[in-house]
Amino acid sequence: MALTVSGLGVSYGDLAAVSDADLTVADGEVLALLGPSGCGKSTLLRAVAGLEPATGQVSWDGQDLAGVPVHRRGFGLVFQDGQLFPHRDVAGNVEFGLRMRRERSPERVAEMLSLVGLDGYGARRVTELSGGEQQRVALARALAPSPRLLLLDEPLSALDRALREQLAVDLARVLRATGATALVVTHDHDEAFTLADRVAVMREGRIRQVGTPDAVWQRPVDERTARFLGCGEFVDATVSGGVARCALGSVTVEWERDGDVRLGLRAGALRVAREGVGGTVVWRVRGRDHVRVRVRVAEMVVDAVAGVGDVAEVGDEVCLTLVADGVAVLPPGRADQPSPRP
Repeated sequence: MALTVSGLGVSYGDLAAVSDADLTVADGEVLALLGPSGCGKSTLLRAVAGLEPATGQVSWDGQDLAGVPVHRRGFGLVFQDGQLFPHRDVAGNVEFGLRMRRERSPERVAEMLSLVGLDGYGARRVTELSGGEQQRVALARALAPSPRLLLLDEPLSALDRALREQLAVDLARVLRATGATALVVTHDHDEAFTLADRVAVMREGRIRQVGTPDAVWQRPVDERTARFLGCGEFVDATVSGGVARCALGSVTVEWERDGDVRLGLRAGALRVAREGVGGTVVWRVRGRDHVRVRVRVAEMVVDAVAGVGDVAEVGDEVCLTLVADGVAVLPPGRADQPSPRP
């Protein structure tokens, strides 16, 4: 593995910001540290960079980086605000990354600007750029010296959602095109799943789960992780032959073992249909292209989605069906039970 973090901890007095963190990042891999604000993910990234004193070990290709200063680790950093130099033009900011390696190459600067979609921007003042353009410059500057590890700390969080979604796609393209090894911090699971080959979910200073985006999304390790990943309701179920059966019907799931499980239901997991489990609409609100309803089914009241053309008024009897894309599967148990270590 290129990067290995073993038993890493960061404390501020009696407060443990990061506890016993283990993770690896392979050469050419993008790993996202995903978690809510204050969970310790940025602190962990800063410790990897050498910006925070930490216990445990951070190593690169087997070499312990303890005592190696930040500027000699060969890592590139991109922060939320970009941290560009306002007195330099765009090309000057990108070239600064090369000067740290005692290199100067107008061709390399032009290549990086082209890569991030800023052809012809070299002479522009950074203060004239939009927030998204400034982050592209920051990325070009970090990539210019070909760092062995790229560290990105919430690089898109200051942007509005539409721009953030587009830049996430562009950033994924750039990371793949350069073959970069990267560690990305984000609180946005859509962003993490767009960018990363693997995702490490953090909560309260600890890494709770590591896996591919599909594995983490479909099989959260516990109920608290599932809630963070968008599951608002939970129901007990039994799996047999890849089919989960519960009080709300049956659905195909990615789960290898037969037996009891817990299903997490995201928005859209239940849809009003011609056939399925019957219930009574107790609440409704219309959106732009769908209708959200709450339906009483036996002893439960659950959220569901109906098409705009569907008749689903309060008091109506409707049928609900489970949609696999909106269902997560997790081990049986409750949110207050301790999470097993990954």
